[in-house]
Parts: sequence; structure tokens; C-alpha cells
Amino acid sequence: MLTSDPPKGTYPSLPEVHASVPTSSPSLWRRIFAFVGPAYLVSVGYMDPGNWATDLEGGARFGYKLLWVLVMSNLMAILLQTLSARLGIVHGRDLAQACREAYPKPVSWVLWILCEIAIAATDLAEVLGAAIGLNLLFNIPLLVGVILTTADTLLVLWFTRFGIRFIEAFILSLVAIIGVCFLIEIVLARPDPAAVATGLIPRIDSESLYVAIGILGATVMPHNLYLHSALVQTRHIARDTASKRAACRYNLIDSVIALNGALLVNAAILILSASVFFKRGIVVTEIQQAHLLLAPLLGTTLASISFAIALLCAGQSSTVTGTMAGQIVMEGFLNFRVRPWLRRLITRMVAITPAVLTILTVGEQGTYDLLIFSQVLLSLQLPFAVIPLIQFTSDRRRMGEFANPGWVRLLSWIAASVIVGLNCWLVYTTVLEWLEAAGPWRWLVATIAVPLIAGLLLLLLWISFEPVLPSWLRRRRRGQVAPMPGIAATVETPAYRKILVPLDHTDRDRDALAHATTMAKLHGAHLYLLHIEEGVTSQVYGHLSSTAEIEAGEEYFRDILAWLKSQGIDAELTIRHSRDPKSAIVDYAREIRPDLVIMGAHGHKGLKDLVFGTTINGVRHDVGAPVLIVQDQSPGGGSS
Repeated sequence: MLTSDPPKGTYPSLPEVHASVPTSSPSLWRRIFAFVGPAYLVSVGYMDPGNWATDLEGGARFGYKLLWVLVMSNLMAILLQTLSARLGIVHGRDLAQACREAYPKPVSWVLWILCEIAIAATDLAEVLGAAIGLNLLFNIPLLVGVILTTADTLLVLWFTRFGIRFIEAFILSLVAIIGVCFLIEIVLARPDPAAVATGLIPRIDSESLYVAIGILGATVMPHNLYLHSALVQTRHIARDTASKRAACRYNLIDSVIALNGALLVNAAILILSASVFFKRGIVVTEIQQAHLLLAPLLGTTLASISFAIALLCAGQSSTVTGTMAGQIVMEGFLNFRVRPWLRRLITRMVAITPAVLTILTVGEQGTYDLLIFSQVLLSLQLPFAVIPLIQFTSDRRRMGEFANPGWVRLLSWIAASVIVGLNCWLVYTTVLEWLEAAGPWRWLVATIAVPLIAGLLLLLLWISFEPVLPSWLRRRRRGQVAPMPGIAATVETPAYRKILVPLDHTDRDRDALAHATTMAKLHGAHLYLLHIEEGVTSQVYGHLSSTAEIEAGEEYFRDILAWLKSQGIDAELTIRHSRDPKSAIVDYAREIRPDLVIMGAHGHKGLKDLVFGTTINGVRHDVGAPVLIVQDQSPGGGSS
């Protein structure tokens, strides 16, 4: 069976917090508490503003008729999220990484694009939900609220500094607020229990299909399957079978409790809508309308205030998990890292564009339809995440004795069949409606829609039957899945002959030189000292520049060279003039081809990185040699 070690050159899932939460404890309750968290982050996606729109629509138009869809979707969610958690715990990969390892590159790229579309649709719901919440609570215009949501990029960046447990605690607090708000709503609405029970009887028709698909897409969200398989890896789990089995068991408990809590919130929204709006024949066309009607219909402003607070919390909590899902998908499919704030900003801009265009062209009432459409879009992408997940967790070569037993495979494929069947039904009826409404432009709609749908259908068929296809057709990269050799057989002791030490004429030079001299004595290495002059005079006159500061610097470096010589270490100094220290260091490294680079850590972090830049990060990605980053040992010193 494959070990938990990622292949060479592969980033672990969420590397900033990977295996950062200890799980070993003599106390049973402490061990259980150590595993609590990932499922609650996932459950946020099951109660985001997109769910609100589909649940409000379903309750207002069809009463309790679609309550069974919520229950069925939640059972599917528990099953699939459990499989996702098992993949991360046992196989040591998130779903995106597993797809990249298993499928040819063109297939992985298409799956990545589809997943990015799903994340953008999720982010669209978060944008609109948060903007509507701000509008309801503070009367901020919806367009302004949509633009303000870009600021939560900085909020997410700030949260990541405190570790995964802080994020989990923050999300759990918001989820608790949402739950309390809807408990108040249900108490005020006083629904009929007998009528609610009738909603658990399965029934559907062409009229309610679109909303049912939206509920399914809003509940079983594709990006959550990628997210959960990565979040469980934030726990430090031993590699033995017993530890993995215990981790799977604790995560199952976590998932059942968290996702059933999300079910109660979704059911409360639908029941509230059915008991307040459907009973009075009121058609809800936007979330703001539901907010305004709750106060007069229930006889208290507490109902509308609770509704708005819960909506704002739902939007802000889901934006955090959406950021993490985006990072996981990009890094997993492409093995490519982007700073989380930049990744978040790009995704948010993609989501803001359709929201702004909708408000400008159709008006604020169009945002409600856009919310529902975003959830339908999620459902259409769902099979491309569900089917690989089932196949990977059923594969004994990946999962060993943790592979899905027969009854789990049966239930999983039934769930996948229901999802695929409902989506095919929806696509068929939607395309027919488009063709009928297109009139003389029917040929254009057919030319665009038919090849696209056929291509996606072929992709889905290929993924579904890939394990039984001939080897020449699937071209699976089996080498990535094979057991890895033992660590002792693959480790080679490096020899450092050339060591590059960039110096910046600060206290950090002391720590970098201390490590460099130790390594030089141990390996008999030659030290290449490099200093980059960044001043305006240096940028204009280059090596011809001469100022008091530069002359003092030259004396400083002469003293360093003299001290190194007294230690019996060969060293030479090079001074370059550039406005971009990172590029200058990389260029010099390409000239001398060092075996090791030793750098002192910069004295700023967090938001200051955005202002002053991070030379170390740029160098370590481009220099082509190992980089040793030395922490400032002085009190209050910076870190990299």
C-alpha cells in the first residue's frame, strides 16, 4: 500500500498547517477533540447564501414538498465527505492531487478548469450573500456591498497567521450564531409538525426539478470534497494501521455531527419559507423580500434582524473555506503554489464580475436568480468530483485494507447515479427550452451547446470507465501510485563546495555568517559573499557611485573578509547595484552555481510583506539550489 509521503516535488496539502495539530493524548476526550474541526469547516459550505436561495425558493413555491431532497442530499453528503476524509487520512493525498497522479495531463487540466468554475460559482454566492447581509443590516447599496467584499481577502490573510485551530474556532462561532438565529425563526414561525412530516415523502416533477437540482448542488458541493481530503491532513496522524483507523472513526463522528447540524439549518430555512410564505401564497423573488416580509408576518422585528445576521455570518464564514478550497485545487491539480491572498483576490474578482453586471443590467432582483443558477452550476460539476472520489477510495492499490467494502461501493454508486441522472434530466430539458426560445438563432445555440455537452459527456464516461479501459487508452501514470522505496535507500549526503551568502549590512548578517562559517569548516567550502546596493545613487551611477554610506559599507565588509581569513575560510565579496535584490541574487547564483545559499530572515511579515516584498521567497523559488533561511536570534527578531 502507498505510504503517506507525497511524491518528490509535490507540495503537501495546505503546507502552512499540514500535520500541525497533535492528536496523541492519553485522554479519549482530548483525542476526539483534536479531530474536531475539519467537518465544521466543510459544513459551512452546506449553509452558505446559495443554500438560502434554493431553500427559500423551494419552500415558497412548493411548500414542504422538497424537504426530502434536503434529507437525501445530506445523507449523500455524509457518505461522500466520509470517503473524502478517508482518502486524505489513508492515501495522504487530497482529491485534486489524486486526480493529477491518476489521470493524463489533459484530463487533469479539464477537471481543474471545471473545478475552478465551481469555486467561482461558490464565491459568487458568498459575494452576493455577504452584500445582501450588509444591505439588510446597514442599508449599504448592494453594488457597494459587492465591491466591499473584496476586503475579506485581507481578513483571510490575517486569519491564516494564527493557525488552523483559530480558523476552526472562528468558523464554529459563526455557525453557532447561524444556528441560534434560525432557532429563533422557527420558534416564531410555529410550523405544523404533521405538514412538515409529509415533506419527507419523495416526489418530484418537471416543475420542481430545477429547484431540486439547485438544492442538491447547494448541499453536496464539489469543492467540499477537495477541501475535506486536505483538511484532515492538518492533523498529525501516525502511519500505522491502528492510528489511521482511529482517525477515520473520529472523523466520521465529526462529519455526522457537523453535517447534520447543517441539515437542521437548511431544513429550518425551507420550513420557515414554507410556513410563512407558501401558506400565504407569497412568491419570493429575492432574499431581501423574505427579510422585509418576516417582520410583519411574524409580528416582530427580531425575526428579520436574526435573518440578516445569520445571512452575513453565512457569507463571511463560507468565504474562508472557499479560499482554502481554491488553494487546494490549484496546488493539487497543477502542483503550483500562489500566495493565498493573490489566489483569493483573483477568485473574488471572477465572482464579482457577473454580480456587478447582473446588478447593473437587471437590477438587484436579478441577484436571486443568479444565486440559484450558481447552485445549479455546482450540481452540474459534481459528477466530475464524485466519480473519481469513489474510484480512488475503492482502489486497494491506494487504500489497502481501507478500500471501500462492497456495501459502501454500492451506496456510493447509487448516490453517483442519482446525481448524474438528475443532472442529465436537467441538461436535456434546459437545452430543449433554449432551442425553442432561440427561434431563428436555434442553429447557433445548437452549434455551441451540443459539442460542449457531448465533450463533457465523453469526459464523464471516460472517468467512469477508466479503471477497466485498455492501458493504451487510459495511460495512467502507475509510477506515481507504486510503493515508494525506504528512506534509507534514497538519502545521499550532500557535499557543499560553494556557499553563497547574501549580506544586507544589518544584524541579520551575524546569524547568516555564523551558520555559513560552520558549514564552510565542515565541508571545506568557499564562501561567496554578495551585497546588493539598492540606494538611488547606486541605481543611477552603479559601480561609479560613492557616498559616505557606501564607503562605510565597504569598511564593514573588509572587516568581515579579514575575520573569515583569520578563521581559515576562503571567501570573496561581490557588490552589485540593483533596485531588485531578488533578481540580482538569482543572477549571481546562476553565474557561480552554488551548492547552498544561506540567507538571514527578513524582519517583517504579514501585511508588511505586501508592501516591502519578500526577497527570500523569490530567491528560494528561482535560485536552483538549496536555501538555508536563518532566523534572527535576537529578542523580537523577525522570521521568514
